[in-house]
Amino acid sequence: MLSALMYVLVPMPCLFFGGGSTQFLMSRDGGGWIDAAKFLTGASAVGSIAIPIILKHAHMIETGAMLIELVSFFIFICTVLCFHQANLDDDW
Repeated sequence: MLSALMYVLVPMPCLFFGGGSTQFLMSRDGGGWIDAAKFLTGASAVGSIAIPIILKHAHMIETGAMLIELVSFFIFICTVLCFHQANLDDDW
């Protein structure tokens, strides 16, 4: 459930502070809310990787469960990158 919560938290800063666009993540522009959105996006992305590894280290989950979580995170990141690319090619 912690991993599912982190997957929900990853796109939230884009929705709240970026207006649903991922353009602000690649910009060098700063500001209070933009920097907060970048920090929250990074923290939730790192948490999505760290939670399964920490649970495996604490012997609360098995290696297979950790690998499934990491593969699902990889698929999620590929989906976000495809969304970002489709957002850049918004001429169709």
